[in-house]
Amino acid sequence: MSRRTIYNKIVQSGSRIPDEIGASGNKLVVILGPTASGKTDLSIKLAFKFNGEIISADSRQVYKGLNIGSGKITQRQMRGIPHHLLDVANPKRRFTVAQFQKGALQAIEKVQARGHVPFLVGGTGLYIQSIVDGTVFPEVRPSRALRARLDKKSTAQLFLMLKKLDPVRAAGIDPKNPHRLIRAIEIVKTTGQPVPTFQHSQEYQNILQIGIKKSPEELKKAIQKRLRQRLKGMIIEVKKLHQSGLSWRRLEELGLEYRFVAQYIQKKTTLQEMMANIQKESEHFSKRQMTWFKRDKRIRWITNQKEAENLIKNLLTAPMQESFLNKNKK
Repeated sequence: MSRRTIYNKIVQSGSRIPDEIGASGNKLVVILGPTASGKTDLSIKLAFKFNGEIISADSRQVYKGLNIGSGKITQRQMRGIPHHLLDVANPKRRFTVAQFQKGALQAIEKVQARGHVPFLVGGTGLYIQSIVDGTVFPEVRPSRALRARLDKKSTAQLFLMLKKLDPVRAAGIDPKNPHRLIRAIEIVKTTGQPVPTFQHSQEYQNILQIGIKKSPEELKKAIQKRLRQRLKGMIIEVKKLHQSGLSWRRLEELGLEYRFVAQYIQKKTTLQEMMANIQKESEHFSKRQMTWFKRDKRIRWITNQKEAENLIKNLLTAPMQESFLNKNKK
């Protein structure tokens, strides 16, 4: 009986794939989508079924203590599935995409060496691109002089500047986050060019990108529900983070929920204004994420778990090509 036939029978039965059949070789599954689309729930079900381990691709879940506001998975929700790149950074210090890339590639290699399937899961487009396309991130040290000049500009001015310098990066960035805008401008100004990437024509057949497709209305309702569930916990969390030494400025730099909750605690806004701001900006954020993801035609968009399982089954039973890890190391 062929490997594919065995796979078909096991998947149809709803059972978990045995280790000896589910060995991933050098393959990678990416689960991506906009905020509140259900990436965490789906990834746990798929990782459990295909003997996977999860590498987080979320730019805020890397930080210790950023749990509720970032939507970080709990130990109970993990169902015993190993997770990587959660709680690896001090929120007082900035964690760069280059640091993520190094950590993620190391984690993927270790997962594959164990014969398990690595699942890269998240909504941070630049993190995912750094792995899928082997983006080369130059080591650019902060420039105090440049930052001093940029600090005097409004976020609107910074965004327009970045849009002229690097329109691709501008399409996926938070236009109201001055720290990220300044860092993106700093890289272009220092290197004289946008962050370079491999061409999309170099498709790595060992990588499967699965996108969760949701309508704007579905996402709006999911964001509203999530906000109601997390609200009290987020306020407590932000207060504790500030008490532990995280400045209000740094909390606001962390974006979205942390920015608006910090402003509320400082009495800069009312409770109603805070909730409205989180809802509005989360919806805008999901649109920016989709703008970023829609540029990549390799993403396979799905509406249910069964579609994802079939795609993964086809990936794992297909002949292996040269490892994308080797390509990234070249």
